[in-house]
Amino acid sequence: MSQSLAYFRGQIVPIEQANVNVMTHALHYGTAVFEGIRGNWSESEGKMFVFRMREHYVRLLQGCKMLMMDIGKTADELCAITENLINECGYKQDLYIRPLAYKSEELVANLKLQDLSSDFTLIMVPFGAYLDSDGALNCCTSSWRRVDDTIIPPRVKISGHYVNSILAKTEATLAGFDEAIMLTPDGFVSEGSGENLFMVNDGTLIIPPVSDNNLTGITRDSAVTIAKDELGMDVLERRIRRSELYFADEVFLTGTAAHIQAVGRLDNRDISDGKSGKYTSQINEIYQKAIRGENPKYRGWCTEISVA
Repeated sequence: MSQSLAYFRGQIVPIEQANVNVMTHALHYGTAVFEGIRGNWSESEGKMFVFRMREHYVRLLQGCKMLMMDIGKTADELCAITENLINECGYKQDLYIRPLAYKSEELVANLKLQDLSSDFTLIMVPFGAYLDSDGALNCCTSSWRRVDDTIIPPRVKISGHYVNSILAKTEATLAGFDEAIMLTPDGFVSEGSGENLFMVNDGTLIIPPVSDNNLTGITRDSAVTIAKDELGMDVLERRIRRSELYFADEVFLTGTAAHIQAVGRLDNRDISDGKSGKYTSQINEIYQKAIRGENPKYRGWCTEISVA
């Protein structure tokens, strides 16, 4: 039988006991770093396949460095904590795993990171589809520009930075769209509100560089590897103009929560025929098998956990 638990202040507790004081610094100032990790349940094997877990924790620790947080744990130790919590919770379904490192000092009116204590917590919840679309997404270009790296570095998942994404996502959904595409301050394509962006033209996969204010996406890296190794695609990293997306053969988004999702319309214009394209569909098919341990070549991307 499954139960809702959290790793909190060094021990596993019922989720309702994992509470912080209202004076906690991260609550007021967004001084936290998080990750989203997928646990994919295989009924046939009776195992949870956690996708690229260690890479997620390496990125979390990079974010900790940015915010001068020492949580006293290595990536391998964080992986072990996660495996233990998965077993204790006992879920036998797909999970969204949320580690959070945060400034735990119960103090306001102090903006000096070096003065503040830090802590680490971990939760996980049953999780299905992130984007409410059965087919290709209907997107808009957001009026909110992606925060620049010189303001808040978006290459790691700093909690306060995500207000930028939330404003864009809210604007898009209130206007009837599935997702927002965000531009850099100087008008080049950056990414979705919570996903990296890809464009396909003449069989070449084109992606904006991380320097265009993008997350160093783990699903992004997985899609690039699949495109190169399985489909033999050339991959080009360069800046992309908004209007290029209108004339692309294919556009798709990638992310841990979103997986791989085709973009069928942008700003009320069809992209190609408005459906998931050939390359998008092939990359997604291979990816979906990889995250569940069904492709032997990529099984090493997964941490296998037998849930009692």
